[in-house]
Order: sequence, then C-alpha cells, then structure tokens
Amino acid sequence: MNENFESYSTTKYVVRAKIEVEGVVEKSDVVGAIFGQTEGLLGEELDIRELQKTGRIGRIQVSIDSKGGKSTGIITIPSSLDKIETAILTAALETVDRVGPCLAHVSMAKIEDVRDEKRKNIINRATQILRAWEDDVIPESQRISEEVIKAARLGVIMKYGKDQLPAGPEINESETIIIVEGRADVLNLLKHGFRNVIAVEGTSIPDTIVTLSRKKTAIAFVDGDRGGELVLKELLQLTEIDYVARAPPNREVEELSRKEIIKELRNKIPIEQYLEGQQDKPRMEVKSVKKPTKESTKKKKKTPKVPEPLIESAENITETSEAVLFGEELNSIDSMPVSELTNKLQSIEGVYAIVFDGVITQRLSDIASEKNIKYLIGARLGNITKKPLDIELLTFHDILT
Repeated sequence: MNENFESYSTTKYVVRAKIEVEGVVEKSDVVGAIFGQTEGLLGEELDIRELQKTGRIGRIQVSIDSKGGKSTGIITIPSSLDKIETAILTAALETVDRVGPCLAHVSMAKIEDVRDEKRKNIINRATQILRAWEDDVIPESQRISEEVIKAARLGVIMKYGKDQLPAGPEINESETIIIVEGRADVLNLLKHGFRNVIAVEGTSIPDTIVTLSRKKTAIAFVDGDRGGELVLKELLQLTEIDYVARAPPNREVEELSRKEIIKELRNKIPIEQYLEGQQDKPRMEVKSVKKPTKESTKKKKKTPKVPEPLIESAENITETSEAVLFGEELNSIDSMPVSELTNKLQSIEGVYAIVFDGVITQRLSDIASEKNIKYLIGARLGNITKKPLDIELLTFHDILT
C-alpha cells in the first residue's frame, strides 16, 4: 500500500474504487458527489458522514486525472468496519452515477486487509530475527524451539472440503462442530484450544457447511452485530443448526478471550428455543440429539398422498444438498444446488413439485404458493408461522417412514 494509514489505528480494511467521469472534475467534486448521493441510502447507522464523525471510516481520498474531456481516478477509504459492513459501504460507492452535471461510473478495484500487510511484515521481521539468532542457539534452546514448533503445528489452520474453508484439524473427528463467520474467528478459537471449528467465509453458505451440519451436532457461533444476524439467518435457512451462540453485543468472535468464548458456548441456545423467540428466557444445556444417518431415513412405509416419483427422488437425494423440480406429469424438469433454489424458483414456471435436501422456510413456502406448486418436500421443516393452504409441506421423515 502506498498511503500511510497509521493515523487510523483501528483501520482493518482499505477500500479502493475506480471512478470514470464524462467531463472535467476536481477531487472536491467527487467527494461531494459521494456524500450527496449516499446520504440516507443506508440509514443513519451506515451513513458515510456519521461513520466519519465516529471514526469508523477515515478521510475519503481521491486522486483524479483529466484528459480529453474525461476524468479518471481512484477513490480510497480506510475502514474500521467489519467485513460485511465494509462490503456494503463499497456497494454504496458504486451507486454514485453523477459528479456535478457529468455522468460517472464507480466500480470496486480492491479491498485490502491492512492486518494482512502487518502480518507479512511480522513474518518477514521474525524470519530476519531467527536468521540472526541461529548462530547463537545452544542445544537446549534448540530442543525448546522444536517443542514450541510442534505445539504450534497442532493448532495449525487447514483448508477443508471442496470449498477450501478455514477449519481446525479436528473437524472430521469431532461429533460436534462450531461454525463461525471468518478465518480470523477460526484462528482465535484455535489459539484457545477449540479445534473443531470451521468458517463460512461470508453470508453465502457453502455446500460443505450444509453437508457437515447434517452429519454432526452443529453450533452456530456468530458476532454480536448486524453482520452476525445476517449470517445466522442464512445458516438457519440452509443448514441444520442445533445450537446458537452469540458474541456479546457489538463484539466479534475473533476478539474474545478464552474465558469469554467458554462462557458464550456454555450459554448456547437450543435451536428450537431460538426459533420460538425465547432468547430472553434462562439459557439451559440440552443433551445433543444424534442426527439420523442415511440408513435410518430409508423408506419404511409410503404415504398414499405422495406420488411414487417424489418418494423415489427423496430417497436418492438425501444428504446431497440437491433440489429436483418436477412438472405436472411428474417428470424431472430441472435440478440445482439447494443454495440456489430460492432465487432460481422465482424465475421458473410450470413447476408441480419440489423435492430438496434442505430446510423448508417461510420464504420458500410463500414463493412455492405463489407459483401454484402442489408439493414442497424437504429434509426438514423450519419455523413456518403461516402455512399456505394450497400446498403440501412434507419432510423426508413424513414420506419415508
């Protein structure tokens, strides 16, 4: 990075965006356009002026060059917001379409993690120190160093599954997994001895997480902010979470101490209690219930109401995270990953039934009702507060037992 952001001691990220303007403009014109066109767009909490006043973002820097009647440049904003809020801020910048009377186009160039740069410098400096120290290492010191290296390797972070997610080394062996938001959360839990942890890396839940949640007891451990709420909502729609744990309000999992981590995990809320809106009731420990295996969900009896092709489909896609769409003649007309079902369903017509290895949510059932779909069959029924009258909502358990 060329700029020095040391004055912003809490800076986590640096947003860089390209701007192209159909006219000759100055830096002040661009800054004014950003403030003017984003004002009130994201509410008071993420208003750029308010974020600057509270020090959550730094001064907006603009480098602009005019040539041939057009102007191009780079907008730079240091941010101490979390990853999700920084992404929202960047998206808001891209809505700027005019600078004064001139048409403009803003697009993200890069979001740099300032902490990554610091880590690289630490690694380089530590390497230099070790090389200078190497000649003075006595045998006993060498033995101690080997023990330290061995202990460090036990807690090394790994990449897990087809989505290459940050995870601890015991994610396969453990019967319980802790699902967190990002890599920094995984590193913090590893540092404090929790080795059965894995990160979703964003609000788009990977298939690896969906599959793991069906095989193991899953604890969702998210930040105590708006970003944590968004990740949790997505997890509840797509996965089989057993417990919910939250960092204290406005705190992130990556900054918690071992004592705080243990406290929040001990106070985790059973998913049934969370979905019923009972967060304010005394928290309690509940013995985990072992998830049904693929063998235990095999067909014992058939429900007469459900056509045979739909039953066979449910048997075949168990634990695959797939969705199959059927036409009126009960022929398969499309298939897709469960994570894409809700969005794609809104643009597909002529669907008679859906069988999918996921959670039946209120939103999905509402869309299915609007599309006049007769059967919606999923692995699990979520928190349905308003059941459509013109659709059959069934689970695999309903039709395979």
